[in-house]
Amino acid sequence: MKTLKAIWWKIYPNDHKHRWMPLIWLPFMVWFFVDPMSKHTGALGWTANTFLGLLFIWLYLQSFSRRDPYRLLSILAMTAMGTVLIPLNGGAVGFLIYSAAAGGFHASLRRVSVLIGLDVAVLAYCVYRLDLPVAFWGSMFLLIILVGFGNHYSALSHCAAQKLQLAQEEIEHLAQVAERERIARDMHDVLGHTLSLITLKAELARKLVDRDPQRAKQEMQDVEHTSRAALADVREAIRGYRGEGIGSELLRTRKALETAGIVVDCDAAEVPLSPAQESVLALALREAVTNVVRHAGARRCSVRLSGDQQRCTLEIADDGAGIDAPEGNGLRGMRERLEAIGGSLQRQTAAGTRLVIHLPLAPAASALRN
Repeated sequence: MKTLKAIWWKIYPNDHKHRWMPLIWLPFMVWFFVDPMSKHTGALGWTANTFLGLLFIWLYLQSFSRRDPYRLLSILAMTAMGTVLIPLNGGAVGFLIYSAAAGGFHASLRRVSVLIGLDVAVLAYCVYRLDLPVAFWGSMFLLIILVGFGNHYSALSHCAAQKLQLAQEEIEHLAQVAERERIARDMHDVLGHTLSLITLKAELARKLVDRDPQRAKQEMQDVEHTSRAALADVREAIRGYRGEGIGSELLRTRKALETAGIVVDCDAAEVPLSPAQESVLALALREAVTNVVRHAGARRCSVRLSGDQQRCTLEIADDGAGIDAPEGNGLRGMRERLEAIGGSLQRQTAAGTRLVIHLPLAPAASALRN
């Protein structure tokens, strides 16, 4: 069993990106293997056909599991096999679809277009030489285009997700480093002087305990009061450490966009928000930036936070695709959270995507903020 598994992993050293997806489409190879039945091919023809079919499957798996240049050579070999075998075996026309599927998984649109164009050219040549019916070659043409460019879109989405994941990991790492440095500074500032004072008073009380018990008692009371004050300072520092809001999210936003290669223009004013409003606004900003990195294909993104006496406005705009698609779960959840606290969300997709969020500022917000 272990030997068979080792052999399989040499044939198809699976990676985390494609996993078992390429294997799902292999059953369609059955048309290549059964084609000789309709032609009453002899044993030698059956043997050669089976060998070529297995060779093509091996090339197909290599195109998903190897890196360039072996991957590119595998795709070109698949196209070449289709060119040679289509006149001999009608099922080999599927080789072009498999080749387009493998070629589509590349981030370069130019390279994908060249590989798919090569498959289309081979199909056109075979149509001309074999006089294939329109219904047959037309459907094959559509499949090559749809499968190839569909996989290219999937590859771009995967790259965007990988970039976002790397950005989030980098942000988390930087945040942890910054948090450790901040805790160290806070502990030094909060406890350094206080602990020194406690030490001095405790030494003084020890020296006075025999000569002046009343003075020693007073010093120990001062030690108690000082230690309680130090404990309160530590708790306040911890509350400040945990109470991150829109300011920290804006910092994360800039780092995430810059890591994804997007130019950021951020302008944030001081706005008196309640803790609930700040939390919802931070979540909305995080979801909007996630959509920009994953789906927009943008080069620039601007973030504006402003406010007056009546309301706070947060605007996130990018110069990406601006697809006017129905709201997904993330955008719908964002809208619901905003509406629950009296806010609103507007989306414009005429030139890129522009989200405008409004939150009413209650009179008590300033008091809560201060």
